[in-house]
Amino acid sequence: MNVVVVGAGVGGLAVAARLAAAGHAVTVLERSEAVGGKLGRYARDGFVFDTGPSLLTLPEVFGDLLLGPFRSRPGEKGWKTVEPVPLDPIVRHRFADGTVLDSGRDPDAFAARVGAALGPAAAAEWAVLWRRAGRIWDTSWRHVLRTPLSPARQAWRLRDLWAIRPGQSLRGVGVRDPRLRMFVERYATYAGADPRRAPAALLAAAYAELAFGGWYLPGGLATLAGALLSRCLDLGVVVQFGTAVTAVDAAGGRVHGVRAGRERIPADAVVTDIDAGDVYRDLLPTPRRLARLADRSLAGFVLLLGVRGDSGLAHHNVYFPEDYDAEFDAVFGDPGRGVRARPAPDPTVYVTVAADPLVRPAGHEAWFVLVNAARQGTAPDAVDWRRPGLAEAYADRILDVLESRGVPVRDRLVFREVLLPGDPIYGTAGSLRRPANRGPVEGMYLVGGSVHPGGGLPLVALGAEIVASALLSRG
Repeated sequence: MNVVVVGAGVGGLAVAARLAAAGHAVTVLERSEAVGGKLGRYARDGFVFDTGPSLLTLPEVFGDLLLGPFRSRPGEKGWKTVEPVPLDPIVRHRFADGTVLDSGRDPDAFAARVGAALGPAAAAEWAVLWRRAGRIWDTSWRHVLRTPLSPARQAWRLRDLWAIRPGQSLRGVGVRDPRLRMFVERYATYAGADPRRAPAALLAAAYAELAFGGWYLPGGLATLAGALLSRCLDLGVVVQFGTAVTAVDAAGGRVHGVRAGRERIPADAVVTDIDAGDVYRDLLPTPRRLARLADRSLAGFVLLLGVRGDSGLAHHNVYFPEDYDAEFDAVFGDPGRGVRARPAPDPTVYVTVAADPLVRPAGHEAWFVLVNAARQGTAPDAVDWRRPGLAEAYADRILDVLESRGVPVRDRLVFREVLLPGDPIYGTAGSLRRPANRGPVEGMYLVGGSVHPGGGLPLVALGAEIVASALLSRG
């Protein structure tokens, strides 16, 4: 079988490696000059920043791609050169009242930390939530994350449906301690969602992180994309850079190949690793729109800071505001009532600082600073971040917020780079209803954070496994 993969993100490369290992001819077409998609990297003056994910969970989902039967032999390039390093703490959370809560892989130790930091009432609430999160995780792992979308879900047991309760939000689980509620609702932002409307099923993300751990790759998580590319090339995958696919040739309701400008590239099957909305709108011979499957997704306003000295910060740090709801009122606005989105004046600030000599000069640190933001645009639910002076003024505001929360950094700066919000960075925002992996025509498949089973490195890898299995079952 001759397969064309459109896009060299993690999902596209993972599908390509699986299919090539099974003996199929695979060509990956990437419009840029680099692999990884949202798993981006920025380098300047000896500093290296991950501009996409900074935490790897469930690294074993990549095992049979880069460890198991395809493990590199001594002297070969591959996963063995970027062995995952466990993080402890995974995330350090600091609340407006000065309380600090570290998350880690040992659930019992974390439960004790909740009690010590937030008190016995919060500890009791967490014990109930943790049991429910475990049930949601078990149900999701068995019925959702490793299987294609299908009517078979109708056969779920009532106990499984009760655990997930698709109609309930994270806010709806009823956490009373405001600090514990912020901690829990932060997992909604992993999926780009408003914590007040995100599904309670996202408790599974908390369970996966706290039960199985969080990991870092020396050199940054972007090295994962390089390792996947290396594996693909070892397996004979052809990767073409600077090749923008403009259409999928699907005459007669089945795939015949793709078009890149005036070039036609034949294929028995096509896998797209780009946003599903773009696929349905721009690449099909008869453009079609997806049904609205999810709420609006967050974007991110980012500062890349070269910093002198040693801050003593954890790898991941979250600085919560006093009023969490006000942040999301600003980011999402309320177009129905004529309230436009705007930069949040007192946002949650996420600071990632890797204790890794591969990503900064000696005696320095590379800080990735992120705040939740509305997407770029002029619509009521967007912000025109390109308006003269706005980005630099907001960057100054974020540094002010950090200083007010006990993290002064201005006098240690070597440089400051601003990355403006663009399209949403999280795939499909926290929805349980994502587009399926099978496309609307025979021989077309979709992978990546905008489709089933969702965004984030492990889910994209599981989606790649679903797509590869479906293609291999065709023979």
